[in-house]
Amino acid sequence: MTTNISFSDFDCYKVAPVSFSSPCACPSRPSFCKSFPRPRSSLEFNRLRFVLHGQKGLLRISKSSSLARRHIVAVAHAEPDRIDGKEPEEEVEGGQQLSFQEDPISEQQHKKNQLKKRIVFGLGIGITGGIIVMAGGWLFTVAVAACIFVGAREYFELVRSRGITAGMTPPPRYVSRICSVICALMPILCLYFGQLDVTTTFSAFILAITLLLQRGSPRFSQLSSAIFGLFYVGYLPCFWVKLRCGLAVPAINTEIGARWPFLLGGQAHWTVGLVATLISMSGIIAADTYAFLGGKAFGKTPLTNISPKKTWEGTIMGLGGCIATSVILSKILCWPSSMISAIAFGFLNFLGSVFGDLTESMIKRDAGVKDSGSLIPGHGGLLDRVDSYIFSGALAYSFIKAFMPLYGV
Repeated sequence: MTTNISFSDFDCYKVAPVSFSSPCACPSRPSFCKSFPRPRSSLEFNRLRFVLHGQKGLLRISKSSSLARRHIVAVAHAEPDRIDGKEPEEEVEGGQQLSFQEDPISEQQHKKNQLKKRIVFGLGIGITGGIIVMAGGWLFTVAVAACIFVGAREYFELVRSRGITAGMTPPPRYVSRICSVICALMPILCLYFGQLDVTTTFSAFILAITLLLQRGSPRFSQLSSAIFGLFYVGYLPCFWVKLRCGLAVPAINTEIGARWPFLLGGQAHWTVGLVATLISMSGIIAADTYAFLGGKAFGKTPLTNISPKKTWEGTIMGLGGCIATSVILSKILCWPSSMISAIAFGFLNFLGSVFGDLTESMIKRDAGVKDSGSLIPGHGGLLDRVDSYIFSGALAYSFIKAFMPLYGV
């Protein structure tokens, strides 16, 4: 980060005579170096760290490399080379690279701006998602399909990243696009047919044929990464459609449904699927929030090497927040009626949230990237925002369909 300084301020440092050094990479742009006395205080140093462009002049000073010497040396160019309209990140003086550090104040301001973006876009996504969940039906299904398509594209970009391709052969781009389209169609077919077995089997068959008939030599790594993508970003998210739209039994004990406007569907709008989806998603949000706050306040013990920032203390706080949210909402919405089932439901939602997050962290770690994309400002890619939901929908639906009727919880 650089700051500007006037030539009147510049004169107070008694610039030494200009001494010409070796020319820069561009012979038509000679470089020269200027020597300054070592600043007596940090204030003087801050006044010296500046960049003046073009005819105004240019100076760039590095704190890390300057204070170790008696003089501060800055490499200046009459017309500095630009790459895509950006200033060069580093200068070379005498064959030695000079690194530049950001001003701590500017770095703090950048973090505040990122936090503001994260909060604003997070609230926007939460409100929009709540409206879509309440609407249900085709609107919810199309929204899930759109998220799946974007998530599938981000997944295959991660698979094609340099960190993963160093040890495997990724699927061709046209195969990745075909798989992304198939994944996006799966929730729509799930809503129409009501089942996933035929849809998944047929999709895997089409994908395998496409890979096996490609030009060149098909590789097993291509098939395995494509089939996993079909399962990870296609099959698993479809359970949210089965949960929200498939469990259409009215939640007759829910008092909110009795007062729900007739124009918005009346009491019949409040189904077990809607109540279960609201509780599940609210529990996941609570788990992420409490885990983040708990990790910041008490986090000391790392949870796993996959994600070094996650701690056991934050995980325990997230578990408590998820279960508490499930129990509170079960009392408000009068479903499920048993305390045991509410606790178990919250525990399963937490497990799905944590392992969905860790799975995506493992993929990004192998890919060597921080975020899966840059679609959402302050949050990264779409997968970074919805990774906690990928496994949770399948666990919630399986628990309601398999365990609650069987054990009466």
